[in-house]
Amino acid sequence: MKIFTKTLIAGAILSSALLTTAAQAADQKLGVVDVQGIVRSLPQFAEIAQVVTGEFKDQIQEVNTQSEEYNFLIQKLQRESATMSDVDKTKLEDQIIALQKTLQEKTGPLQKDMQTREQEEQRKLLGLVMQAVEKIAAEGEYDVVLNRSTTPFVKPEFDISQQVLEQVTKAQ
Repeated sequence: MKIFTKTLIAGAILSSALLTTAAQAADQKLGVVDVQGIVRSLPQFAEIAQVVTGEFKDQIQEVNTQSEEYNFLIQKLQRESATMSDVDKTKLEDQIIALQKTLQEKTGPLQKDMQTREQEEQRKLLGLVMQAVEKIAAEGEYDVVLNRSTTPFVKPEFDISQQVLEQVTKAQ
């Protein structure tokens, strides 16, 4: 009998807790924001590639020049290999291999550095968007703001993306 009474009391407490939680959830104000969409629609996002390319302009030019030289040597080998002496052919092939190695050594790190720099700039934009989300959430007294990419369905009245975009644009 004691076990039954304890089980009954525990069940009553659990069900009242669930009902209280459900009632509290109904009172919460929810919002959804498309963070990625906002970042991509900002004019600064389109400018990131241009800014980064400008920063690495000299290195890009050097790689492009070497790449053009590499392509020229390849074409030269294809055109003239039938009439070249074996010594000249070997020299040209060695030159092509050395240039290819140099290009690989420069291209990989350059691409990595450029990608890292682009990500830094994108993080700055993301920070601006997150500040705007926090401000809109505070002003609108939202209890929870979810990222649109994690929410399969949401009614349009819960989407605050446009407000956030306007806030970020105004802050610029």
